[in-house]
Amino acid sequence: MIMAVGVIIVVATIMLLSLNTTAITSKRTIDQYFYEQVELHTKSAIEYALYEIARDGCEDNLSINNLDGLYDINISMRYIGTSPSGCTDYIDNLSTEEQNGSVLMDVTVTVPTGVTGAEPIRFFRRTIQKL
Repeated sequence: MIMAVGVIIVVATIMLLSLNTTAITSKRTIDQYFYEQVELHTKSAIEYALYEIARDGCEDNLSINNLDGLYDINISMRYIGTSPSGCTDYIDNLSTEEQNGSVLMDVTVTVPTGVTGAEPIRFFRRTIQKL
């Protein structure tokens, strides 16, 4: 009888560890998927911001809420060099001709907490793009 209880405890412990490992692996896979998607959306957001600048001439901030129902994208831009027409946020204390006509972009892509589970996934990228 004692041996049967011991075997049941050992089997239950092994099953509990197996279930725990499966849950952790599943969460890591989901987090990795969202992280890769967030990186790709960041690159696309940079291209979209450059398109908007080329189309409208000046954008200070762009916000894309609920892209695919999951991703929130915020882009803030500061122009480098002489002030572009209509822009309010620019850096004019650079004296190099190479940097004139560039834009400093801060792109933040977030997946909210409710989608991923316990913690949100947030990716930030700062880049300088030549216009």
